[in-house]
Amino acid sequence: MTLDPAVQMLLTMMEQMPKIDYAAATPADARAIFDNPIPFGEPVAIGHVEDVKIALDGRTLDARLYVPEAASDNPPLTVYFHGGGWVIGTIDTHDGTCRAIANASKAAVLSVAYRLAPEHPYPVPLQDCYDATVWAAANAAILGVDGHKLAVAGDSAGGNLAAAVALMVRDRDGPKLAHQLLIYPVTDADFDRPSYGANGDGEYYLSTEGMKWFWRHYVEAVDPRSEPLAAVFQQSNLTGLPSATVITAEYDPLRDEGDAYAAKLTEAGVAVDAACAPGMIHGFFSLFQMIPNAMPWIERGGANLAKAFAAV
Repeated sequence: MTLDPAVQMLLTMMEQMPKIDYAAATPADARAIFDNPIPFGEPVAIGHVEDVKIALDGRTLDARLYVPEAASDNPPLTVYFHGGGWVIGTIDTHDGTCRAIANASKAAVLSVAYRLAPEHPYPVPLQDCYDATVWAAANAAILGVDGHKLAVAGDSAGGNLAAAVALMVRDRDGPKLAHQLLIYPVTDADFDRPSYGANGDGEYYLSTEGMKWFWRHYVEAVDPRSEPLAAVFQQSNLTGLPSATVITAEYDPLRDEGDAYAAKLTEAGVAVDAACAPGMIHGFFSLFQMIPNAMPWIERGGANLAKAFAAV
């Protein structure tokens, strides 16, 4: 399929914006460009938004709670981890995404500001995400949610963190998860996959060079494929995990590794709804106000969350 027309228009607009030279860029350079997005319209209407402090051992994380108008009095909760290659991204850059997912699922969403690499390399961001999930379950009454109906979600690097948190919950006897919503997740560090060859030159926003840069900052000194909670595709055992939605994008370098992880989950007996969004690029969930055809995918993820919560 060809590029979605709205995606093509957006890419044309982005050609006029500052570019990152990953051969020389620092994290500060990347954050200066990507962490100050231009708003595409008014914030998506939602019932309630509240900033939250997550008090953990030795640190306090910022978070933001979204409760849709249609939510029940004690709604389920999805803990959300934003994308950005573990280096960039904030609660604010993904505010619209979390509002849309909360509305689509009719469940609350807690967006977590985990600490970022390279100042806090692997496994620090992952540990923050796991601890925040445990905290959310333990503090459900304070949040006004049902701690027995819990899911994790994230996009890109956040999808990686959500997948890894699901593994940690299984292996550490953490709070039971109903679902994992993985949006074009990073699952491997294999740059020879065909989708990297077809889509990784930067024409479609995310590049191979950029992904190598992000991995270098996240996992220091070692091959990330030797760390199965970083490159989750390398996990030898995926049994016993919660049901999953895995959504990839046709023109995304990460497409093949996301599809492969979904297939590996299915082989392990996990119930998976996996699909590749035709005509879409990496990041399209966050661009739904510019890309109308992104909304059905958000609604699909939200419906799967609602279905999983209803089954608990």
